[in-house]
Amino acid sequence: MRPMPIRPFLLSCIVMAGLAGADPAVAQRADAPVAQRTDAPDCTLYAASAMIEAQLFFGRNIGAELGVSERDWTDFLDKEVTPRFPNGLTVVDASGHWRDMETGRLIREPSKVVTLLAGGDPATLRLIHEIVDLYKDQFHQQSVGLSIRPVCVSF
Repeated sequence: MRPMPIRPFLLSCIVMAGLAGADPAVAQRADAPVAQRTDAPDCTLYAASAMIEAQLFFGRNIGAELGVSERDWTDFLDKEVTPRFPNGLTVVDASGHWRDMETGRLIREPSKVVTLLAGGDPATLRLIHEIVDLYKDQFHQQSVGLSIRPVCVSF
C-alpha cells in the first residue's frame, strides 16, 4: 500500500499538533476550553464572547473525478453537520489544490469550506472531529483540512 499524500492545507495543523506534543504545557492549553486558555483573547474589551472559529476544508473529488455532487454535499450538510451545529454555520464554494507527493503533480479540485463559531469545550471539538471522520468514510477521502483558532464573537 502506498502512503497517502498530505495536502498542504493540513501542514499548519500537523505543525501545531507536533508542537503541542513536544511541550506538555502547550498540549494542556490546546485541550482547555477557550475561556480557560491563557492565549484566549480578552473578549470583554470588544463586548463579545470567547469562542472558537473552526474552518473545515472538504475536497469533493474521489480520485481524479468529481465524486461528491452538490446533492451529496447538501445531504451530508443537512444530515451530519447542521444537526451538530444547529445555531448556524457558513458554507463557501472553493477551489482547492494540493501537490501529490508521489507524482509531484498539482491536483486541483472543487471544495467546500465550512466555518463554525462555537464554544471551545471538548464536546464541541468531538462533534467537529465526528464530522471530519464521517466525511472521510462516506466519500472515501484521505483527509479533511481543519483549522481552529480562538476568536471573540458577538451577534
